[in-house]
Amino acid sequence: MEFTLADRVSALTPSTTLAITAKAKEMKSQGIDVIGLGAGEPDFNTPEHIIKAAYDSMKEGHTKYTPSGGMATLKEAIIQKFKHDQNLTYAASEVIVTSGAKHALYTLFQVILNEGDEVIIPTPYWVSYPEQVKLAGGTPVIVEGKEENEYKITPKQLEETITSKTKAVILNTPSNPTGMLYSPQELQAIGEVCLKNEILIVSDEIYEKLVYDGNTHSSIAELSPLLKEQTIVINGVSKSHSMTGWRIGYAAGNEKIIKAMTNLASHSTSNPTTTSQYGAVAAYFGDQQPVEDMRQAFEERLTIVFDKLNNIPGFHCLKPQGAFYLFPNVSEAAKNTGYNNVDEFTKALLEEAKVAVIPGSGFGSNDNIRLSYATSLDALEEAIERMNEFVVNKSK
Repeated sequence: MEFTLADRVSALTPSTTLAITAKAKEMKSQGIDVIGLGAGEPDFNTPEHIIKAAYDSMKEGHTKYTPSGGMATLKEAIIQKFKHDQNLTYAASEVIVTSGAKHALYTLFQVILNEGDEVIIPTPYWVSYPEQVKLAGGTPVIVEGKEENEYKITPKQLEETITSKTKAVILNTPSNPTGMLYSPQELQAIGEVCLKNEILIVSDEIYEKLVYDGNTHSSIAELSPLLKEQTIVINGVSKSHSMTGWRIGYAAGNEKIIKAMTNLASHSTSNPTTTSQYGAVAAYFGDQQPVEDMRQAFEERLTIVFDKLNNIPGFHCLKPQGAFYLFPNVSEAAKNTGYNNVDEFTKALLEEAKVAVIPGSGFGSNDNIRLSYATSLDALEEAIERMNEFVVNKSK
């Protein structure tokens, strides 16, 4: 018997990031010396006090269901975090805890989008944004964040893209994959366009704790009460506390939307993993020094490897202000080494130089590659040396 898949999944594009990471792991399992720079997760273990809190919770019998929208104690921790970091005040009814920030985004689009509703997505974008919008019946509308504007869109671009079908715009700051930050002034100007046209702002701030060179993160929701009212903030503990596998994220914003998300979650996941929630409580209420230690380590790596990467012939990279990615334009290097496009160049880097990076096409930017510096400094320097040797030899 032949089964027919639903249309909603037949059109999905597989995650480029996961595909490259899986290929690199397969090569490593065959004994091939591959350096993987594809993974989007910190290379540090979860801080010990978080692990202990989760372990203790299990020993104490906290292994049962929790409310679908998350435990009250974790919501309180999140509320206090917002108050401390952005001076934002939320009620418990305006917060939902989810199985990762990705699940928060997925659930949000499911409850706000009807067939044909449009969501404006700036490029370069995180790979799952367009696919999640399509799964909810919406239409992704792509707007190019130009390299000369640090890969950020302008208020004019946004205004020109809005139609009667526009439901929301996604902002990701600091950005995956570019590491760029929107300034408060840029956010305010974009926010004014959203207020004028009554479109929802989806603010993905998962990398907020990872900012460098004296830069600071700003949430568009903190700029005015009107913008707060029109913004759904997405965040989580995955990147800030090195808890990617724990799968705890959250959304905060309009009570009606949060309630709908909670109702949907009750029929999909029942609740975020109980043990992980106890760990997240410890993450926010406990010692924050490990967060700063990790941030400093990433900044040190960035400082050391940035110039070396830019010295590879045909590589042109803006210095990221946050997250843990480098996003160089390598179109010139691809052309000089005889490849038709960056995708082919990336494939050759993996197969010949044994360096796994993510092609920018997965992020809506065909001229770039994404490298994660969430790995050891030795591995980073070796990877850059291999890429440089590959480009130099192929260009002869």
